[in-house]
Amino acid sequence: MRAAPLEPSSPSRRRTECYLMTRRRRSIALAATAVAIALGATACGGSSSTTGSGSPTKGGTLTVLDHADFDHLDPQRVYTTEGSSMDQELVRTLTGWDETGSQPRLVGDLATDTGTPSKGDTVWTFHLRKGVTWQDGKAVTAQDVKYGVERFFSPDINGGPPYASQWLVGGSSYKGPYSGKELASIQTPDASTIVFHLDQPVTDFNQATAMPGWSAVPKAHDTGSTYDTHVWSDGPYMIKSYTKNKELVLAKNTDWKQSTDPIRQQNVNEIDVKLGQDQSAIDQQIKSDAGTAQTSIMQWPIAGSDLTTIAGDPSLKSRLYNIPAPGINYLAINTTRVKDLKVRQAIEDAIDKTTARGAFGGKAYGGYASTMLSPGIGGYQKFNLYSSNPAGDLAKATALMKQAGNPRLTMSLAVENTTTEEHFADAVKTSLGKIGITVNITPIDAANYFSTIDNVKNQYDLTWGDWIADWPNASTVLPVLFDGRQIAKLPQSNQDLSYLNDPAVNAQIDKIAKMTDIKQADAAYGALDEQIMKDAAVVPLMYMNFSELAGSKVGGVISDPILAEPSLVHAYVKS
Repeated sequence: MRAAPLEPSSPSRRRTECYLMTRRRRSIALAATAVAIALGATACGGSSSTTGSGSPTKGGTLTVLDHADFDHLDPQRVYTTEGSSMDQELVRTLTGWDETGSQPRLVGDLATDTGTPSKGDTVWTFHLRKGVTWQDGKAVTAQDVKYGVERFFSPDINGGPPYASQWLVGGSSYKGPYSGKELASIQTPDASTIVFHLDQPVTDFNQATAMPGWSAVPKAHDTGSTYDTHVWSDGPYMIKSYTKNKELVLAKNTDWKQSTDPIRQQNVNEIDVKLGQDQSAIDQQIKSDAGTAQTSIMQWPIAGSDLTTIAGDPSLKSRLYNIPAPGINYLAINTTRVKDLKVRQAIEDAIDKTTARGAFGGKAYGGYASTMLSPGIGGYQKFNLYSSNPAGDLAKATALMKQAGNPRLTMSLAVENTTTEEHFADAVKTSLGKIGITVNITPIDAANYFSTIDNVKNQYDLTWGDWIADWPNASTVLPVLFDGRQIAKLPQSNQDLSYLNDPAVNAQIDKIAKMTDIKQADAAYGALDEQIMKDAAVVPLMYMNFSELAGSKVGGVISDPILAEPSLVHAYVKS
């Protein structure tokens, strides 16, 4: 999924002195143990306990300061880390992650447990908890979950993850519930049972159902494409008011019951999200710890211009959340517009990653990347097909441009309209200018950035992007970003920003999906990563770390290594 955009960069997290080890694998048999083994140590920084020095204080207002509005809050459309994190306050998913222990643990959320697979992992059955209600007191039913998942398929509801259409039987031709039709592969034999029929074995399906899209939506309160601002809550908080690009206020959902929720608490009276502020100004405000800043927290990473100073200040250590992300910051090259492989290879060698990383905050932001799978993700293999010097290899890049006929090219580059990304864009422009490529920079409003670049009608040659694994498995990275068949299938929510449609890559994706041996699949994904890099469709830049800061009176914040966000599900305001 898309990471929360950084001001001085975009969505990513940082790294300090402790590291988050990754991740879980693809086997139900391993579901419980793999998370514990693979996730190893949790992220460091901040108070990760739910109580701090005592029981959580009840009452008060938690203020969240965000650089830009959420791309989406509609659970079937949200596909960014900050949007998904905020949705945890509003909606319940079939499964979820309990992150109160030393490692995240998959548990039932709306469901009583993590689901029951049958018929070779092609049928998954979930039973709903009793007593879960909507904000109007009506019971949440299996039919509400079915309707919510069916919304994934509507052309009017776009931007979310592609798994439902890829996996559910009949999903390729289904057009959503607004035409009055249902998807037969989602069955609800009674009000508390839902059964999914898949067209392929998916052993980690119950990890996908921890994403917001696998949540219920009441048909009577569905406002379609405007549901972003009208999300109906079955979580601890509900929308009190929402003025786009300005402020979102969440109030207590008085019909939520703690006894039915194994993941969340309801400690503060309100969550007041202030939107559209300069990230550096947010950094300095929370750093000052004066007035309301004491009860404030940020969701977008610290600005690149502030990161080194803040991360190195020992007085801020207890308020700083340093969360290594299972993800990658990268530059996508549109292979349908930049067709010459030699030119794309020249770009790979010409990019100065030292100046690119500097824009995002330098070493504290993360290590230099040479692969699309990040360390810790199942399938990661260390290799580098291009410049071994992060500053680039101009001699090699120049020679490749000569082999291409020394074309004098002009390319458009899309980035978010943040100071960090504009500095990054300048770094790319300078690097490519040295090999005869003129770069025209197009800053796009951060709140609409991914909606814009994910639309296949965009005309960008180069696109900044980042990606965090939906769960730490290569199956949520390479197939999502490089299966070229998704370009036509998802024209308004295409994640293949390089427009790579390599038949060999597509075939290998299908082959790996059928593998049941974890080690075999991991090895195959590592080889696929290298095969993709040979196409020179993307320039991996950094393996990301995300850093956020909180005020001194914010307690109960959990470092969420799944979303690489500071989780607010147990947050409280200290008295």
